[in-house]
Amino acid sequence: MYPRIRDLRNDKDLNQTQVAKMLGMSQTGYSKYETGENDIPTEVLIKLAAFYSTSVDYLLGLTPCADPYPKNL
Repeated sequence: MYPRIRDLRNDKDLNQTQVAKMLGMSQTGYSKYETGENDIPTEVLIKLAAFYSTSVDYLLGLTPCADPYPKNL
């Protein structure tokens, strides 16, 4: 999971500070998610999936498909 969030960030040409700001947290705190030092809370996973237009399952490594799931209406 951790390499995926780093790779998605790099693909968007963002730095950790920019993503951390979007999440409302410090760069240091976010960095610990990318390195696997801290587990990522569900709320943060959901925000990251929405931000990167993918699914939580993709972030968790449960699927190789990065396409997001259809929204429930």
